[in-house]
Amino acid sequence: MLKKIALLGITALFLLGNNLMTEAKSLNNKWDKVFSKSNKVNVQKVEFNNRFGITLVGDLYTPKAMNKNAKLPAIAISGPFGAVKEQSSGLYAQNLAERGFITLAFDPSYTGESSGTPRHVASPDINTEDFSAAVDFLNNYKNVDSDKIGILGICGFGGFAINAAAIDTRIKATTAVTMYDMTRVSAKGYNDSVDENARYEMKQTLNKQRTEDFKSGKYLGADGLPEKLTGNEPQFVKDYWGYYKTKRGFHARSINSNGKWNMTSSLSLINQPILQYSPEIKSAVLVIHGENAHSRYFGEDAYKKLKGDNKELLIIKGANHVDLYDGGDNNAIPFDKIESFYKSNLGVD
Repeated sequence: MLKKIALLGITALFLLGNNLMTEAKSLNNKWDKVFSKSNKVNVQKVEFNNRFGITLVGDLYTPKAMNKNAKLPAIAISGPFGAVKEQSSGLYAQNLAERGFITLAFDPSYTGESSGTPRHVASPDINTEDFSAAVDFLNNYKNVDSDKIGILGICGFGGFAINAAAIDTRIKATTAVTMYDMTRVSAKGYNDSVDENARYEMKQTLNKQRTEDFKSGKYLGADGLPEKLTGNEPQFVKDYWGYYKTKRGFHARSINSNGKWNMTSSLSLINQPILQYSPEIKSAVLVIHGENAHSRYFGEDAYKKLKGDNKELLIIKGANHVDLYDGGDNNAIPFDKIESFYKSNLGVD
């Protein structure tokens, strides 16, 4: 039974694709986001490499009122896990750019318009490095004040963002929104329901699949979100479906909208826990979670590990996990709070 629970957890988490071929990129500035375009910012497509040699693609948002010689604070943004920059991360980036920041919403490695093969793979090491690569880019962008750079991660990338802050001292402020600890949930299931024996059986199944993938030349995809709901799904699956599978948040390049994670992608997440050194983060961290989010315990437990008086936990009343992707029906995203957090901790007047 526990083995079935563990594998169900993986398929619920890895909503990605199963083809060995590289996804084609169309690097143009055509507006293809799931949110409306602001007339207060400029947006341009940019590319940069991480230390694994993977080319990341991002959308750089700058305030239209910015002086050409200005040096502004900057924020790199990614997530949710399985999403692309045209979805939630772009919405956050555009809103914060309206508030005077230079922002960079980027696709992580193996995802969206970013490179890396095989497609639709996750890695706690590489996805943490993706944030530092974005900081590399921002540090060298002409209009960025290199002493005033923060990051923001959503869902699984909230965990990777905190992990990045633990290693990258250039990051002066970090926000983790509706975060997952992807390594914890992959290894232990939801609410730590998977024990050592079930985890071993899960690893046996996944490693057997590695052999089959090599034989066939294709990566089997984990079960993703259904095309239609039966009504019997857990509420959090219904919430995900309501964002990724409807016009609210559907995007063709999004794994969760239109694909499947490789099933064996979870192996590295099972074996390499993140947040080991998060108690050593000296810079500011803001953890935001929804009161009714099934994932709330990830944010609360991550916050408990942090030390210092510049760490904060904010619980949004009435919000579920997905409400913090785009605000939901009640405009749940606390943009005013996020703005003041960055301005205060990046030393912005």
